[in-house]
Amino acid sequence: MCPWISLLLQGILERLSAGEVVIGDGGFVFALEKRGYVKAGPWTPEATVTHPEAVRQLHREFLRAGSNVMQAFTFYASDDKLENRGQTLRITGAQVNEAACDLAREVASEGDALVAGGVSQTPSYLSCKSETEVKAIFKKQLEVFMKKNVDFLIAEYFEHVEEAEWAVQVLKTSGKPVAASLCIGPEGDMHGISPGECAVRLVKAGAQIVGVNCHFDPMTCVKAVKMMKEGVEKAGLKAHYMVQPLAYHTPDCNCQGFIDLPEFPFGLEPRILTRWDMHKYAREAYKAGIRFIGGCCGFEPYHIRAVAEELASERGIIPPGSEKHGMWGSGLEMHTKPWVRARARRDYWEQLMPASGRPKCPSLSTPEGWGVTKGHADLLQHKEATSTQEMKHVLEMQKKVKTSA
Repeated sequence: MCPWISLLLQGILERLSAGEVVIGDGGFVFALEKRGYVKAGPWTPEATVTHPEAVRQLHREFLRAGSNVMQAFTFYASDDKLENRGQTLRITGAQVNEAACDLAREVASEGDALVAGGVSQTPSYLSCKSETEVKAIFKKQLEVFMKKNVDFLIAEYFEHVEEAEWAVQVLKTSGKPVAASLCIGPEGDMHGISPGECAVRLVKAGAQIVGVNCHFDPMTCVKAVKMMKEGVEKAGLKAHYMVQPLAYHTPDCNCQGFIDLPEFPFGLEPRILTRWDMHKYAREAYKAGIRFIGGCCGFEPYHIRAVAEELASERGIIPPGSEKHGMWGSGLEMHTKPWVRARARRDYWEQLMPASGRPKCPSLSTPEGWGVTKGHADLLQHKEATSTQEMKHVLEMQKKVKTSA
């Protein structure tokens, strides 16, 4: 049977159970911010309502690059986030989520792709609202996903495993497959709970797919998922595994990842992984037993195309986007300059050490995390815009931290 037909007949769990590679998409929030459709700071996805054509086009580009999961652009689309710190959108979470599901389904139907609806961490949890209150937020989002009949659900971008457990428990009531990915590294969640223990707790909560997304570079994320896999197996449990990392190098990050880097979010470009780095990532993830492989912030369609090309023999599929991309630079054989034609080979790109072009740029940065997490007064959220007094406080704290560093 043609691989495309085979995949179309299967859901996410059937594909993973058969050992097939499922390729996710990339970082819609960062990609659309660069394109002028998302505002850095709130990072909310109202573009599904205000600029649906932009979201639709990005879905299509990832589909063409090889993605076979269209994750609805529902990141941070809970009402408490849409109303946080002075946001006055007059657009509800339900409106955003419904539009996101429609766009994802429209593009998914143009190829071989499943639609995933996702929930993420909430300001309410950081502000120490009760389990009942936080779960009510997830339930409200789930109602839309059920109405739109998404293929599976993802609880993603959680710094605290407890909140992720609550999300999984809510999503599990749908009867649909549930994936859970934490934005953690090998050090564990923000309370120091190890990746292995986090994974066990998520599986026990009802997640059938567990892993990590965002906050760290691909190799760091693969390492964290390996630790999750070890923990689940040691506990005698079973799960599938996923990884959707950053497209940035983060060797200098601490527990909280790239948001602590002084370059976040507007100076990260020098850290971007090349397409050849993505080949290495895809291979390492596959070797680790991870079969749901995608990307998060910084990932563009060409990064996903590199993942799809690296695993083309395992998948039996070449993405449509490869029509305009010679494997390992082979298209350069057509270049007019002979020294560029000489680069049309795999070993050249595998051995290349890219220069930054910035003579005074340090190779590493000093993270600026302040060591606060859920329950600390500095993380309490509110609907009102950030006040002058609050800004004065954070600037004083920043100065204090830098002085003591």
